[in-house]
This record gives sequence, C-alpha cells and structure tokens, in this order.
Amino acid sequence: MSSSNHHDKVDRQFGEQAQAYLTSQVHAKGNDLDYLTATLKSYPDARVLDMGCGAGHVSFIAAQTTKEVVAYDLSTDMLNVVAAMAKERQYHNLSVTQGIAEKLPFPDQSFDIVLSRYSAHHWQDVGKGMREAYRVLKPGGKIIIIDVVSPGHPVFDIWLQTVEALRDTSHVRDYTPGEWMTFFTESGFIIDRVQRERLPLNFATWITRMRTPEHFVKAVRAYQQSSSQEVNRYFELQEDGSFTSDLMIIEELVLFNSAFDSYCLIEYVLSGQYNTYPFEKYVENQILALSPTLCSFT
Repeated sequence: MSSSNHHDKVDRQFGEQAQAYLTSQVHAKGNDLDYLTATLKSYPDARVLDMGCGAGHVSFIAAQTTKEVVAYDLSTDMLNVVAAMAKERQYHNLSVTQGIAEKLPFPDQSFDIVLSRYSAHHWQDVGKGMREAYRVLKPGGKIIIIDVVSPGHPVFDIWLQTVEALRDTSHVRDYTPGEWMTFFTESGFIIDRVQRERLPLNFATWITRMRTPEHFVKAVRAYQQSSSQEVNRYFELQEDGSFTSDLMIIEELVLFNSAFDSYCLIEYVLSGQYNTYPFEKYVENQILALSPTLCSFT
C-alpha cells in the first residue's frame, strides 16, 4: 500500500512522462489552441498565469502575444521541459514556478488572465483552485479553462471515469458542465462563454503517453468490451479501443474582487456613465442580486 499523498502521485506520474507530453499531438494541436491564440492577441499587455502548464503548450502560445507569462505546475520535471523549450525559442517573457493549484504563491490581483488546459481533472480540490485563481486575478480579469468533461448522464459518467482512472491512477474526475458552473459561480466568477468540442483519442498513444501498466491496459480493454450500445455510440468507441470525449472551453470574468470594488461599481452604475449592452444589462442584474435595497432600474 502506497504512503504517498495525491500531489506526490501526480508529480511522479507526470514527471516521468514530461518529454512525451511535449511531443503529444493531442496536447500540441487542437481547435482550442487556435481559440486561445486568437483570444490572447487582444491582450498584448497582459500578465498571464498558466495553471497546471504541463509541457507548456499554452504558455508558449501566450508568450508569443502577451507581455509576461508564468508557467505554473506541480511537476518540476515538466517545468524543466518548459524552461528549456522557452530558452530554445527565446521566450524571454516566460518564467516557471512550482506549486499546487490549491495554494498559489502569488499576491492578490497580480494577473490579468489565468489559463488552464487539460489539468484540472488532476487537482485534488478544484473548488479551492478556482478560488485561488479568482484571488490572483485583477478586477476585469478573465480565466479560461479547457478540459475534458463528463456528459453528466450516470451511465456515460461512470464509464468515462473508470477508463480514465484505470489508465492514469492520478486522475480525480472529469467534471460535468454543471459541476464546472458551480465551481465558477461559487468562486465569484461570471460566465462569459462556453464552447463544446469533441476530442478524438487514439487508444495506443493515449495509453503509451501515460506508460500505463499492462494489467491496467488489459482492464481498460476488458471494460470497454463490456460497454453498452449507448456508451459505444456516445463515445464513438472503436475496435482498437480509441474513443471520443467531450471537451469544454469555459471563459469567465472577474467583475470585482471585494466588497469595496462592488461598492465602487454600484456608484458607477448609479451615476449613469455606462451604456454598453449587453454588459450594461448584466451589471444591472449582478448589482440587483448583490444589493437589491440600494438599486432600482426601470
């Protein structure tokens, strides 16, 4: 029986595969990366945090278009790969910091944008990680999370979590879209954009990248072969074990970070100086929810 904690397990699991993740096509390419590239071009002066940066694919994109990037990860081996590649590509605006998502070693309101891709399903406490992200973001900042999600239906959910956990014992959970909305709203974020994609996974490379032990590979294949017709259709399960998961891009905003900020916003709105729709209507709704006795709109 292992005596290591969850963070030790994640560090060990991914440290050994750092170079494989750098060259992984699933991680190095995708519509989601194209989306990030297009989005970040609008923020050339931003200071960006890449939470759970892995081999650095998101950090490298951010370094090309924004002022400063901090690549943050639990695995020192992953960060060494990122630092070496950043030096090779001459991304002088990119630095690395080691730590866990649930306890960020950064001051309050120190970043304009927080990004995280294919990482949160390994975090021990996503809710706490989201609260930390909210803490380090400036008012008006944004967070973009990209991760595999569960479709939510119990039959599909248990199938996905089982194959994920057998393949990678550091896996915690692919959360449902509803669970993600709860994490965000309870942390204080405001939903701005949600986009669903499908992510094809080749079984051989999916297993090889994680160096899954053979007995677990056999267990995954046996479990897949027992799948129902509904599961096979939804996940587009192939004869060789390849399948397709749901991917979600969630973009959230920080409207304010404190009671003082909310008070200033109330004063600003009551002054009648803002007129941009739909943000105008959204602000009205948020302030009405926060302080219904202070505000009234017609």
